[in-house]
Amino acid sequence: MSGRLEAKLGFDKVRESIQARCSTDYAAARVAGEDFSTDGAEIHRRQLLTDEMRLILMFEENFPTSGYIDAIPFLEPIGGNASIDLLSLGKLRTLLETLRKALHFFHTVKEGIYPNLQHLAAGISAPAEVISRIDGILDRHGEIKDTATDELYRIRRSIKDKEINVSKRMNVLLRQAQQEGLADADASVVIRDGKMLIPVASAKKRAFQGFVYDESATGKTTFMEPAEIVALQNEISELYFAQNREIARILYEFAEFLRPFVPELIQGATFVGELDFNMAKAQVALDYIAGMPVLSEDGSLHLRKARHPLLEKSLRKEKKSIVPLTVSLTPHKRILLISGPNAGGKSVCLKTVGLLQYMFQWGMPVPTSEVSELPVFDRIMVSIGDDQSLENDLSTYSSFLSDMKEMLRVADGRTLVLIDEFGSGTEPAAGGAIAEAILHELDGRGAYGVITTHYTNLKLYAANEESGVVNGAMQFDAATVAPLFVLETGLPGSSFALELARKRGLPEALVHDAEQRAGEQYVGIERNLRKIARSRRQLDEKLTRVKAADKTLEGLTDKYEKELEEVKELRRKIIDEAKEEAERIIRSANKQVEATIRTIRESQADKSETQQARAELQGFLGALAEGRGRRDAYIDKKLKTVQERKEREIARKKRRGGESLQQQEQKEAEERQRAAFRSAPLKVGEKVRIKDTGMVGEVSKVSTKAVSVIVGNVVTKQPLDRVERITAAEYKAVAKAPSERPRQVYDTGIAERKARFTTELDVRGERVADALEIVMRYIDDAIMLGVPSVRILHGKGTGALREEIQKYLRTVPGVKTAADEHIQYGGSGVTVVSFD
Repeated sequence: MSGRLEAKLGFDKVRESIQARCSTDYAAARVAGEDFSTDGAEIHRRQLLTDEMRLILMFEENFPTSGYIDAIPFLEPIGGNASIDLLSLGKLRTLLETLRKALHFFHTVKEGIYPNLQHLAAGISAPAEVISRIDGILDRHGEIKDTATDELYRIRRSIKDKEINVSKRMNVLLRQAQQEGLADADASVVIRDGKMLIPVASAKKRAFQGFVYDESATGKTTFMEPAEIVALQNEISELYFAQNREIARILYEFAEFLRPFVPELIQGATFVGELDFNMAKAQVALDYIAGMPVLSEDGSLHLRKARHPLLEKSLRKEKKSIVPLTVSLTPHKRILLISGPNAGGKSVCLKTVGLLQYMFQWGMPVPTSEVSELPVFDRIMVSIGDDQSLENDLSTYSSFLSDMKEMLRVADGRTLVLIDEFGSGTEPAAGGAIAEAILHELDGRGAYGVITTHYTNLKLYAANEESGVVNGAMQFDAATVAPLFVLETGLPGSSFALELARKRGLPEALVHDAEQRAGEQYVGIERNLRKIARSRRQLDEKLTRVKAADKTLEGLTDKYEKELEEVKELRRKIIDEAKEEAERIIRSANKQVEATIRTIRESQADKSETQQARAELQGFLGALAEGRGRRDAYIDKKLKTVQERKEREIARKKRRGGESLQQQEQKEAEERQRAAFRSAPLKVGEKVRIKDTGMVGEVSKVSTKAVSVIVGNVVTKQPLDRVERITAAEYKAVAKAPSERPRQVYDTGIAERKARFTTELDVRGERVADALEIVMRYIDDAIMLGVPSVRILHGKGTGALREEIQKYLRTVPGVKTAADEHIQYGGSGVTVVSFD
């Protein structure tokens, strides 16, 4: 039954795709032997292993993706008393190298990123003694080294020496044969079957001392082995036999050495096979753009943006796109009854639900949104297609009834039934009645299901609110008479049989006659269904527009709330400034009173001085009483008086010091003017000098604490106290005189940051607070260096880290967008940040 079920759903094709990706027979056998699971914990474990491997293939470059070797078949015999051959020894070395790389990856990767695969690697080891022993035996080409043993070195040296002697002697004998006219002048030594031969003219072969080994096709040349070479060749053959015996002894001794490690090595080979198995699943999941759904806790099935992987692959070859499917089954509405026109997508919906549920319980990621939820069923039962059989005397309807009998025998609340074209194949009235009775029974047992039909009585049954069945319709464009392949839940669908007949070109008179024969009730029901579907679409369009308007309104609300906050902040700042001004005035008043008292005391109650001090105090208090205008006038008057006193003092100094004093005063005035020029707030576009380096540039951005300066082609971010405003003339002077510029032209700090900076940040496994601090520094560097976009890997987990990071990013000036990565490249486990 399981083979028939997989063939009906299409999972056999999925299983074949996974097997094709396996490198080892072990993994291929695991794919063939893996069963549909009904244990939620086991399903979750399988899903996590495959999802972690999918993430490794997407993001990790240090994980080994090749070198997966079957070693168990030759390791198990070694556990007895068998030896090992040279080919198996090479395979063992490849296996151990792959195992060593995989274990190194899992031991060095941050704890908690791939916990399930790390748990799988726990207790596995690649014995260093075995690797070292193999490296002492095999060279990099997989051959036994000459230095494997002293005896093998001696044998191979002897073989080499003797072969050199044979080669030299053969050349001498060839020249003699040529001088004697026994061989052609252009003849050379020939090697046949490993023997060195001299080509001699057949007519003179008896004059040559040797043995005939072969002759040419024409018979004019005979290939002879010189007699004196035979003995040397025999010695070489004996040395080769000795070499083979020594190699066999080396391999047997290695097998003896390896025997205690065999259980450990078999455990490692099994681990490598499991990695290969999960890697094959992950590679197919990447092909399907699949992810791990959520395991439903309340028995609900929610598929969001689901795609049939086999259909999508087929459409992709035709450069077409698939229409995603959204389906919901709940404990209250467990059975979806889909109706609609033929070729409208009803069967595709049914098979998509069945295939994805089977993939999920088999442990395979499914091509849906990652927020999809799937429950665990004890069984999936199908009645799809025509199983009629002449051998078993089964008609189409008999086959259907056999399927229904089996379903009704075991169906319960943990059964998913999939029935295509429910009740068809027999007389409509009886077929519809039997189908309704079966549907009622399945509904009463609490079974889940997806059923397609054209029967009106079944649609009416599903319309009953007290039943656990809900109607679904495949949408159809009545204007173009074309299916839209979109499922709409809550309403029954029209078959559009008469419209399709018109579109296919049947005579109008014949179609009209069919309408009359169908009866007014049928035509009326179909017409009302079309009106309901049209009204539903219009309502959906209006609802979409309302949602868009709500979203716009929310944006405006947020904008106004932000502006209100800004107004409140401005009001607070004004109040703070007013308080500071009041405190300053009070301090000034206190100082003025103290100065008046001091003046009176110092003048020893001189009447004129006392009156003048009192007048000044009264004037200051009057300015305070009459408000800011009079206070400013009073301050201006005092400034004017101070200025006049200063001018008089300067005049006196001029009379004493001459022109030098005038020059000094001019310089002081210029210095004050320059100080005022440099102390004013910086603005975008102004020219500045960096104090530490002496470099000059143009201001591109100003904040409360820092300023961004364009120096050549580099943008550097500096604190406000490290730059000073310069005039355009000063800027041009430095620009025109490159030889006079400071030797330090580039900001080395930024150059080093730019060299170290990567466009991908991994904070998986970090606490939220630590991760946010890392992200803040990283985003600051990215903005300063002008990077267009970056990727932040935070993993999925509970989603708390992703939410906090994206919430922070939305508050950062300069960040344009912060959104989830495409599901093919990490989905909600990765945030892609782009900058203005």
